[in-house]
Amino acid sequence: MNKRSHQQPILIVEDNPVDLDLTLRAFKSQKLDNPILTARDGEEALNFIEKWEKGEPRPAVILLDLKMPKVNGLEVLKELKTHPRLKTIPIVVLTTSSESTDVRDAYQLGANSYIVKPVDFEKFLDVAKQIELYWRVLNKVDE
Repeated sequence: MNKRSHQQPILIVEDNPVDLDLTLRAFKSQKLDNPILTARDGEEALNFIEKWEKGEPRPAVILLDLKMPKVNGLEVLKELKTHPRLKTIPIVVLTTSSESTDVRDAYQLGANSYIVKPVDFEKFLDVAKQIELYWRVLNKVDE
């Protein structure tokens, strides 16, 4: 049986193709075996809600950028964290913004973690290792 079929996906919501590629390469280097879903803006991210409501596997974690076109990350965060069946999905804000208002607003809306993106690949690998360690090993989920 395919091990991958039993893994919950990870949703990456990121509009910057360079940052998305960096994230995908970092996860690949960590040999993360979860399927990866991507959304290029907040509107695409919100379109997943209907699919999850219809029974598609919900993500193990969502990595969410804040500064995006169409619908920003804080709006996506608010929508997901107020949804009765999706509010328990862990959401990690992964953004370039270190503005205190963004950090505060993200946590007030229910973000599980807030990580400011590093700019070089080695630092980003460290972030990917920490995300993988936390969400795979340390985090307990209700199955």
